Amino acid sequence: MKTRFKNNYKTTIYACFIGYIVQAIVNNFVPLLFLTFRSTYGISLSKITFLVTFNFGVQLLIDLLSPTFVDKIGYRVSVILAHVFSATGLLALTILPEIFSDPFTGLLVAVMIYALGGGLLEVLISPIVEACPTDNKETAMSMLHSFYCWGHVGVVLLSTGFFSLFGITNWKYMALLWMLVPLCNMILFFFVPMASLIEEGERGLTLPELLSKKKFWLMFLLMICAGASEQAVSQWASAFAEKGLGVAKTIGDLTGPMFFAIMMGTSRALYGKYGEKLKLEKVMVASGALCIISYLMIVLSPVPALSLVGCGICGFSVGILWPGTFSMASAGIRNGGTMMFAFLALGGDVGCSLGPTLVGRVSGMFQENLKIGILAALVFPVILLVGIGINKVWSEGKNEEY
Repeated sequence: MKTRFKNNYKTTIYACFIGYIVQAIVNNFVPLLFLTFRSTYGISLSKITFLVTFNFGVQLLIDLLSPTFVDKIGYRVSVILAHVFSATGLLALTILPEIFSDPFTGLLVAVMIYALGGGLLEVLISPIVEACPTDNKETAMSMLHSFYCWGHVGVVLLSTGFFSLFGITNWKYMALLWMLVPLCNMILFFFVPMASLIEEGERGLTLPELLSKKKFWLMFLLMICAGASEQAVSQWASAFAEKGLGVAKTIGDLTGPMFFAIMMGTSRALYGKYGEKLKLEKVMVASGALCIISYLMIVLSPVPALSLVGCGICGFSVGILWPGTFSMASAGIRNGGTMMFAFLALGGDVGCSLGPTLVGRVSGMFQENLKIGILAALVFPVILLVGIGINKVWSEGKNEEY
């Protein structure tokens, strides 16, 4: 079977696409079960929602630690392990709460296991695609990241459909069905060809070398702003759906985030298909400007439904920011390797936490006024645009080393 995949890097890219679907599964399936966990196991909502914080906390830890072992054991072994952890965590979700005397402890252990997989996938998948000998790496990267969005939408739609047909009490069967995705993709990664990020005879940057580069810190800042610009609105999209459409909270939880994810995935897919005709830097600037416009639309619109439309426009505008920054960093920092991708993923995750936190804190200071919180988060796309301008100046300074 190995000969069938030899030098066929399209299969590698397809496996990476599925890898991001796996990450979408481990990040978005459990939140659909919060109320079920509360009623089944008698766990308070405050403890249950901690599962999300714990999941991303473990993934942040993996972002930090992965450079110390990924290059030693190799990308193939690492990405296979990521799928093993993801599948095992989903399986554990159906078993451990029944085994532990405290069901919450069982849930926590299961989340920890699949979070190890999710964290590894975030660090590994982008550099694997970046290393593939594709014609246009920027478009391949954008298309790759669109699959996280489609995975998110698919998890919500298929899981909700399953629960409607067979009842929420059968959620464990759905977890086992989702487990098949990382299991099958794990087998695929045993055989697909994998290229190296670092050219033969060269070595990747050490941590001190990477941290000494001004361009790395600029890219790190852009990743924080990209993650914050995205999640500052995404995390509150359900609230805008409830107000804008006048629907119940459950419908709002589905409609708002799904609308945002579909629009974000659409922009990434469009750039993935037509991006080779466009200049990445100009697309990033246009996206940042559109993001600012969408924020102002959300904040200033007197009609709640238009605020919801603003959320969708925001999803479209931020789609290219995360993968685009990865591509800019890869093009601008030679031999950044695993270390660079891991720390950029860390920066993005920091932004994903920082954006919603700022919105929540500022909103709380103004009688839970969500629009004022969103207005405060406008600082992130503004800083991002400034950062892209600085990168342009540095890139044109051919004699300077950044």
